[in-house]
Amino acid sequence: MSKRVLLVDDEDDIREVAGMSLETVAGWTILAARSGREGLKIAAEQRPDVILLDVMMPDMDGPSTFRNLQGLEATKSIPVIFLTAKAQTREQRGFRELGAQGVISKPFDPLTLADQVSEILGWK
Repeated sequence: MSKRVLLVDDEDDIREVAGMSLETVAGWTILAARSGREGLKIAAEQRPDVILLDVMMPDMDGPSTFRNLQGLEATKSIPVIFLTAKAQTREQRGFRELGAQGVISKPFDPLTLADQVSEILGWK
């Protein structure tokens, strides 16, 4: 069965590259949101298998979006992986302490993104 991945990122290029990569390499179904608020709505309605969540977004950033996801019965059990240009070990540890399943640094390699997600979630 194909995995369903919700990409939440305000950058069109990131959503496009990551989405094409995950569809092409892994055959996963991609849902996309350009803001935290849109991501919350799609996550509650569609219940994806995983959410790839950008950290730095206007209006509602990734950590705020994550806390909102954790507060909703419909979305609190969906694993979240942060996508971030903040590659400092301390910052990545902070994201995990929030409850995220993992962190993938930007820029990511489109050819290995599906493998990174699978490895973090134990899908292999």
